[in-house]
Amino acid sequence: MSELITELMSEAIRTATTQVVSTARSAAPAGRPRDGRPRGGWFAGLLVGIAAGAITFAGCNSRTTPVVEVHDGRKVAVQLNWYAEAEHGGVYQAAADGTYEAAGFNVEVRPGGRATPVAAEVVLGRADFAITNADDVALFRAEGADIVAVMASMQDHPRCILVREDSGVNSLDELSGLTLQRQEGQGFIEFLRLNGKLEGVREVPYHGSVSGLVGDPKVAIQAYSIAEPFLAKAEGVNVRSLMVSDLGWNPYCSVLVTRGELIREQPELVRDFVAATITGWQNYLADPTKGNAAILAANQHGMTAEALQFGSTELVSLAVPEPMQVAELGKMEPDRWQTLITQMEQVQLLKPGAVKAEDCYTREFLPTVATADASAAGATP
Repeated sequence: MSELITELMSEAIRTATTQVVSTARSAAPAGRPRDGRPRGGWFAGLLVGIAAGAITFAGCNSRTTPVVEVHDGRKVAVQLNWYAEAEHGGVYQAAADGTYEAAGFNVEVRPGGRATPVAAEVVLGRADFAITNADDVALFRAEGADIVAVMASMQDHPRCILVREDSGVNSLDELSGLTLQRQEGQGFIEFLRLNGKLEGVREVPYHGSVSGLVGDPKVAIQAYSIAEPFLAKAEGVNVRSLMVSDLGWNPYCSVLVTRGELIREQPELVRDFVAATITGWQNYLADPTKGNAAILAANQHGMTAEALQFGSTELVSLAVPEPMQVAELGKMEPDRWQTLITQMEQVQLLKPGAVKAEDCYTREFLPTVATADASAAGATP
């Protein structure tokens, strides 16, 4: 048995190495763990996935993280890019309220964590779908992973720079003089730098806590507007979210992705799963009770009902910004993807021409209302 495992691992590693070496590699440092891009990029994640798969094959796998499963139907596994939170609400809602089951699916929702190898899990077939962000899709493809976005749960990204209200800072133009806790190499940081917003800013590492900001009005932190503001307020500090999307860096968030192979070989499965996931998100936005209960059960990392309620409320305007209609949920616009690729090239996260925008996504499985021209649908792109 051990010889077989070794042979399988060696062959997978040789194949992956050949593929990655022959593909244009992104010059970007590793993404933040919450964005589902482990240190070392997709290839490192692939090796982790191969090793994990070998352990599972040998019968040594043990699972300690709770999962949500819907039984009886087409088996589908969904890998999340982070611990279960409001940004995954539509998936948990569809699992909890019977939407997936009604569509004929047996779904396992797998929470992520720090350095979860999202792309590797999907490419290796250990997961059929995953949740990530649009810029990570482009990075995965630059590294040789055939990852394709099939719907966007949030039109506007929750990425923000969080400052205290008593800091005197009211916009991204006023950051000079502050200390910014951030993860170096992130696309939004490089975009801020390219646009001159970090001049006079002292940059230091971010360690995933609001404590620095709570203790000093001259400290700002990178944040998600659906999470960290609540945590800061719980510490007695009023804060202001300076949305990076207002500056133009606005990748689709909580994007549902799959591998190109599944799209080509089982398009009906993909179509049905996208439709069920969109319904799950629509139900979650209308009443997140069941989805939030499932998230609380799955999140073993300090999530509270109050924090989750804050997140699920705040993300409504991100998922369906005015004048967009709920029926359009999931939509993706070609010009948004092209803008993202151009921006990533400008900040040197992608080599020019390494990734084509049209390869990053497909609108084939979206409902007609979500693929209509923005002008015809009465929505902004």
